[in-house]
Amino acid sequence: MGSSSGNKYSLTEGGILRKLIFIAAPIMGTQFMQMAYNFTDMFWLGRVGSDAVAASGAAGMYMWLSFGFLLIGRMGAEIGVAQFLGRGDKRAAREFSQNAMVIALVLGTGFGLAMILFKRELAGFFNFRELPVAENTADYLSIVGCSMPVTFIAAVAAGSYNASGNSRTPFLLHGVGLIVNVVLDPLFILTFNGGVRGAAIATVISQFISSGLLIIALFFFKDRPFERYSFRIRPDTKKLLLIMKWAVPIGLESILFCFLSMVTSRLEASFGANVVAASKVGSQIESFSWLIGGGFGSALVVFIGQNYGAGKWERIRRGVRISAVAMTVWGILVSLFLYFGGGFLFALFLPGPELLKLGIPYLRILAFCQLPMNLEAVGAGAFKGAGRTVPPSLVSIISNILKPLLAFVLSKTGLGLYGIWVAVSVTAVLRGVWICLWYILSGKKGLPADSAS
Repeated sequence: MGSSSGNKYSLTEGGILRKLIFIAAPIMGTQFMQMAYNFTDMFWLGRVGSDAVAASGAAGMYMWLSFGFLLIGRMGAEIGVAQFLGRGDKRAAREFSQNAMVIALVLGTGFGLAMILFKRELAGFFNFRELPVAENTADYLSIVGCSMPVTFIAAVAAGSYNASGNSRTPFLLHGVGLIVNVVLDPLFILTFNGGVRGAAIATVISQFISSGLLIIALFFFKDRPFERYSFRIRPDTKKLLLIMKWAVPIGLESILFCFLSMVTSRLEASFGANVVAASKVGSQIESFSWLIGGGFGSALVVFIGQNYGAGKWERIRRGVRISAVAMTVWGILVSLFLYFGGGFLFALFLPGPELLKLGIPYLRILAFCQLPMNLEAVGAGAFKGAGRTVPPSLVSIISNILKPLLAFVLSKTGLGLYGIWVAVSVTAVLRGVWICLWYILSGKKGLPADSAS
């Protein structure tokens, strides 16, 4: 227990690269842990069979879809808290966090109920040829839907911590949840013969534990963002509208990205459950790339938010340049790894020559988009930190609308299945190049930022 965070978490002074790494490293660790939930499920479900992996992967698409709604509360808190802490207005910063909680509770409850009440309709979207895959997908959705409200609220707590410059506490508490999941997964999946249902139960228990700890931390832990916090608030219409202005474009971007990826997955499902399983495992391996890029992008949102509030424009520009150089090096390295060595990791999760024949081409095709995809995180983070969330969202939405259209066209050519994956890679390149050019051109007219009044 203790007082709120002090100057050691301020991002408005000190070495820029050191501060970016200071905030980015725990965020990357947290994202890795969230990814590790899926890896752990897929590792043990792979021992049950590829149908179980396909069901988990399909349900995971709806978990991904929920993230778009979750982001509305979390990003509203991150941008609002960061900018007003940068201004030195701690009361307004706390009120932004509290109003974001209201939004999170409403959206989390609504999405959880939808997963429970419409589980069969949601599973039927993928049009699986194998009936047990659809049934397992529906069961997974109904179980995990129970944890949505608390998960959404905890995301705002984590966003408030990140915005204050203390991303270490959410990282440690998410780590507790991951450890619980690692222990429970083999028990519920194999020992108790729960299969896909067992994986869902283990995930829910883990989410309740880590989310509960995050909410408690906001009230009692040392180095918490605010000295006092309460859920007894009167919603502030002005702050709610400003949160929605900032965060709805980001949430809509994520929702459409996921939905359009689900359409692409439906195209993949027409080639069989093995293809869906290979694609899901391959995408998890590829996510090691944007784990770093996304971490730097998230750190940049907070870094720019605080410095924007403090009016330190040159520090913002230097932060963007340093992040771009770092992500260029990382993008090149991960591209080489996916092209030449990704098959080794794939074999750990889905052993077998037939599945490996699908996984290796997937990773090689996606290797070509890693550099622009990581630079996209930098450009998008630079816009979002200043409160200009429309440009990155617009770029993402338009690019991703093209993805299933291009995938459908290319899948009808001689490329077949590979045409779908080529479309995914091409549209990722388009997003990265477009947002970076937009930021550069905006920079010629001055810092791309709107008033946070």
